[in-house]
Amino acid sequence: MIGRAIPFVDLHPAEDAAAVREAMQRVLTRGWFILGPEVEAFEAEFADACGAKHAVAVGNGTDAISLILRGLAIGAGDEVIVPAITAGYTALAVAATGAIPVIADVDDDTLTLDPAACADAITRRTKAIIPVHLYGQAAPLGELTALATRHGLAVVEDCCQAHLATCEGTPVGTTTAGGAFSFYPTKNLGAVGDGGALITGDAQLAKQIRMLRNGGQSDRYHHDVIGFNSRLDELQAAVLRARLPLLPRWTARRRELAAQYRRQLPARVRPVTERDPGHVYHLFPIRVRDEDGRGSHRNALQQHLRGVGIETLIHYPVPLNRQAAFATAAGPDTPIAAVATRELLSLPLHPRLTGSELDQVAAAIEAWR
Repeated sequence: MIGRAIPFVDLHPAEDAAAVREAMQRVLTRGWFILGPEVEAFEAEFADACGAKHAVAVGNGTDAISLILRGLAIGAGDEVIVPAITAGYTALAVAATGAIPVIADVDDDTLTLDPAACADAITRRTKAIIPVHLYGQAAPLGELTALATRHGLAVVEDCCQAHLATCEGTPVGTTTAGGAFSFYPTKNLGAVGDGGALITGDAQLAKQIRMLRNGGQSDRYHHDVIGFNSRLDELQAAVLRARLPLLPRWTARRRELAAQYRRQLPARVRPVTERDPGHVYHLFPIRVRDEDGRGSHRNALQQHLRGVGIETLIHYPVPLNRQAAFATAAGPDTPIAAVATRELLSLPLHPRLTGSELDQVAAAIEAWR
């Protein structure tokens, strides 16, 4: 082993430890655990941090996407376009509403939804487009929203990897129908369990989603519509409130580390392109040339790094349209995604990664033969 082991991520509380403990104790002492003052305060603080008018806290990021779609009356028989490279939960969120996820190819540089492929996937049944701000970088919202406007479609942003990201200087999730966020523990802003939220500038949509997340109740025991049971609990809200003030500094550190990787990595690997400086680097994937159609070079590098104590992950190894769950989803072939998913390897990048640890990762890749 060269140097000490480097984990992919470290989720132990550190500089936030005291604030997290105090937040959790505050909830336990109060004895109010669902839809209370912590959730209400977090919604206001998160909306402010995102530059949004409204935030609604929910059970997880998947539900956040589904609830926006439901709030827009998108459901059974409708089609919603999603990119081929994303976590499966993006498409699952569509399917949960009864709508059909239609899978389109991605841009070869950023791996976000390709506007031309998106245009080709539009049919008379299409009702919405979901750009995913993959790895923390905004999808091309200008082109996609212009396309949506021409066809009378909604745009719902999957911001689950993009806390505080911007697109051409504008915060993600603030110029479309809404943006969905996840607070899964590994996210840039993570809870100590599941959690999610959505932001929107539409007061009526926010009101509708508040009702939908709580069983469709307009008042206690009065169910006006078929809703969900998707409520961020007070404990998670309190933890997120403790961590939210640290997020700008953590984001700046992620960007510093990404810039260092780009300076030091050998030319034989290719980082996914940074096209927008508002990238928040939830992940730092590289592409390792695929020569045999099986990803053997990528797999060999991952094995080499594992052998010297460096943990890496693959996000995501199978395009959505090649997943068994979505085998019947309509949409054209996705050749760019097919190649990219055999080349991608995510390197360690998180705010507590040190410069010397990053040096160790870069040197290990340089030494790979």
